[in-house]
Amino acid sequence: MPAGTLYRGREGMWSWVAHRVTGVLIFFFLFVHVLDTALVRVSPEAYDKVVATYKTPIVACLEYGLVAAILFHALNGLRIIAVDFWSKGPRLQKQMLWSVVVIWLVLMAGALYPVLGHAARELFGS
Repeated sequence: MPAGTLYRGREGMWSWVAHRVTGVLIFFFLFVHVLDTALVRVSPEAYDKVVATYKTPIVACLEYGLVAAILFHALNGLRIIAVDFWSKGPRLQKQMLWSVVVIWLVLMAGALYPVLGHAARELFGS
């Protein structure tokens, strides 16, 4: 590949990027969660207002994204552990990644109604 070009890796590069991005997103969620929980000591009324915004359909979609990020990060983390500590891990890393993606998709489909059901009822009625 010529010097100065963008690396266009395959599955390994994209799983590396996704693992870092989901980790950062989870960190920011935890940071905001600590801040909004601490708000109850400062102003219980302000805390109640913030919690009321969490019951909106937009936040339900963000919660679904949070579930997606945590689930992918956890499953990919287990794959990384297997690659690092299992003798066959490096040879099977691509197959394990595709297994992680399939398991993630199945679990995300299963989480669709529990996480977004309330938002759908609020938007479209019972």
